[in-house]
Amino acid sequence: MGCFVLGQNHLSGFNMMSFTYKMDPKWMAYVELQARARKDYTVIDYYETKGGIGYNLNKNNQAFVGVGRYGTYEKMKITQEEFRIWLQYTLTQRFGRLKLDHRARAEHRFFYASQTGEHTEANRFRYRLSATLPINKPKVQEETFFMNAFEEVFLGPKDPNFKRNRTFAGFGYQFNHSLSATTGYMFQREFAVKGNDNFHFLYFSLNFTLDATDDEKDIVIPMVD
Repeated sequence: MGCFVLGQNHLSGFNMMSFTYKMDPKWMAYVELQARARKDYTVIDYYETKGGIGYNLNKNNQAFVGVGRYGTYEKMKITQEEFRIWLQYTLTQRFGRLKLDHRARAEHRFFYASQTGEHTEANRFRYRLSATLPINKPKVQEETFFMNAFEEVFLGPKDPNFKRNRTFAGFGYQFNHSLSATTGYMFQREFAVKGNDNFHFLYFSLNFTLDATDDEKDIVIPMVD
């Protein structure tokens, strides 16, 4: 009940398309496109285009560097543009069929307010604990139903230090070695000095994978980001 009482609520849409290319067992490239309807489910008012390179230190540890461009709209006019760079580390644990990922990310963000011409910068730090569970097979492979969920927190040096939290639960299907689809629900709270915003996202994604390594490990499902 608190999330409805303490903040303004929005029914929102979150659509994502991702492309993963595994060059060899160590290196991978990733590209992601997003379109969100944040304050009105029928109106797209935010986009993301981003990507990066990942390196597998071993089967359970990956380092990643990424860049991205982001845009926010109000009344069909862009109000804020952002360029972002980040460093990321992911630790994977497996318990039978269940796979857990601990992801830590440090971001540096460059903002441009289109209507005022103001340039600003900010740092942000994120931690996400995610889980993927295949349902009808021991691991995520062709023709596999799966469930996934995560909890993520966002922190920063400026007040309020606790910037955002996200909670997601969803399910999907891995059609073949190259294509999967995921849908679900995500609750996102944006914290501010005066008042909070609560976003109830209906999520859908298509994920494409090109694996040049012929790797027999389970397929990695990109999650809400």
